[in-house]
Amino acid sequence: MGLTGGVGSGKSTVSARLAEHGAVIIDADAIAREVVEPGSPGLQAVVERFGEDVLAADGSLDRAKLASIVFNDDESRTALNAIVHPLIGVRTIELLQAAPEGAIVVQDIPLLVEGNLAAGFDVVVVVLASEATRLERLEQRGMPEIDARARIATQATDEQRRAVADEIVNNDGTLEELYSAVDAVWERLVARAG
Repeated sequence: MGLTGGVGSGKSTVSARLAEHGAVIIDADAIAREVVEPGSPGLQAVVERFGEDVLAADGSLDRAKLASIVFNDDESRTALNAIVHPLIGVRTIELLQAAPEGAIVVQDIPLLVEGNLAAGFDVVVVVLASEATRLERLEQRGMPEIDARARIATQATDEQRRAVADEIVNNDGTLEELYSAVDAVWERLVARAG
């Protein structure tokens, strides 16, 4: 199953709730961080392309610095994706092969729609929240509004996400309402898998 949603939509909360139910989560963002850890070929390639300014004092990737470059420049974003996406793909396959037989595997992929990956999943779950809600959540995380708007602008629209969705989880309400919606999706996933 593929899980996606725009930045600030609450996709990570949905993913965590599915994990509580027993889903095996393969988190593309976590893998993306893993493949550029200090000493990795991925980090070396990023530094070769973007320069040492994208490194923090401890030698790790300064994700905020890199984001300020790639989310404002299509060519840079394409170059970064060309470096990390193949590495993410290899690691994802390793994790899929390690999943227990019969497990419900959830691939948490923020850019599932943008990468035209929906056809590769038997079920696509999309988490939606209004732009106002998303901006408020990102601001609470400390992201300046201009950066939040730039990031949202690079991602798929809600209409594009709806077009590939088998299940939609709306997340403009309370946490209790979100959990109730996710629990209902889980029941349907279990019934499908059964």
